[in-house]
Amino acid sequence: MSVHSKKEQVQTLREQGFVVVPGLVSPERCRALKQIAQQQLQLAVAPLEFEADLRYPGAPESKYAPGGHTVRRLLDAYARHPGFHEWACAPEIKSWMTLYFGEQPYLSRAHHNCMMTKHPAYGSLTGWHRDMRYWSFERDDLVSVWLALGPETVNNGGLWFVPQSHDAALTASCFDEAKFFRSDLPDNQALIQTAVSPELHMGDVVFFHCKTLHSAGKNLSDEVKFSLVFTYHGASNAPLPGSRSASLAEVKL
Repeated sequence: MSVHSKKEQVQTLREQGFVVVPGLVSPERCRALKQIAQQQLQLAVAPLEFEADLRYPGAPESKYAPGGHTVRRLLDAYARHPGFHEWACAPEIKSWMTLYFGEQPYLSRAHHNCMMTKHPAYGSLTGWHRDMRYWSFERDDLVSVWLALGPETVNNGGLWFVPQSHDAALTASCFDEAKFFRSDLPDNQALIQTAVSPELHMGDVVFFHCKTLHSAGKNLSDEVKFSLVFTYHGASNAPLPGSRSASLAEVKL
C-alpha cells in the first residue's frame, strides 16, 4: 500500500468517520485467525462475554434460557493467542495509526480487544451508539480496526455507519439511559436514514472513529460470523486514571 493511498484513507476517515480498506489482510492469514477463533469458541476458552450478559434485543434472557451460553465475544484477544497479538501490532497498523494520530500509537487493551462472534440463532442486534459512551480518555479521538474474517453483509449482521456522525453535535437527550442513540426521535431518525452498510469480504478492514454512530443487525445466515477488533489512540491522549479505560496496561506499537 502506498503512502499516498494511506493518506487518502486517513482523509476519508477524518471526513466520513469510517473508511473501508479492501483486502488488507491475506486470505491465508484470515483463515488461520478464524481457525484459532473457532477452536477457542468450541473449547469456551476464558475470558468470554455471553449474549445473556448484555441482553440486547434477540439475546437469551439468562444463561439458563435456551441459547444462554451463546458467546458474543472472545475477550482480551491480544493476550489470547500470538496470532491475534501479531495482527494487533502489525507494521501496517502501526504505520496507519501513526499517520492518523501524528504521534506514537497505543493499543487499548481495555476496549474492544476481542474476537466478535455473531451467532445465527441467539446473536443479538446492537443498537445505534458511539463507542466512546463508556470510554474515558483526555480526548474523544480513538480509532477502531475491524477485520472481517469472512463475508459481512446485512444478512449476517454486518455493520451500519452514519457518515459524518463523528462530527455531529449530539446532546445527551439524543441518547437513552444506556447511551444508545434513540431511534424514536424524528431528528435522530433523519440521521439514521443516511446510514450505509458496507459489504465486507474476507480480509477487508474498517477503520472507524470512536464518535461515529454505528449499529449491527442480527445474523440471519446459518454460520457464525467472526470479526477481530482492536482500538488505538495517540500517545498524548491518555486514559483517565482510575477509569475502566486505564484498567489494563496499554501496548506501545
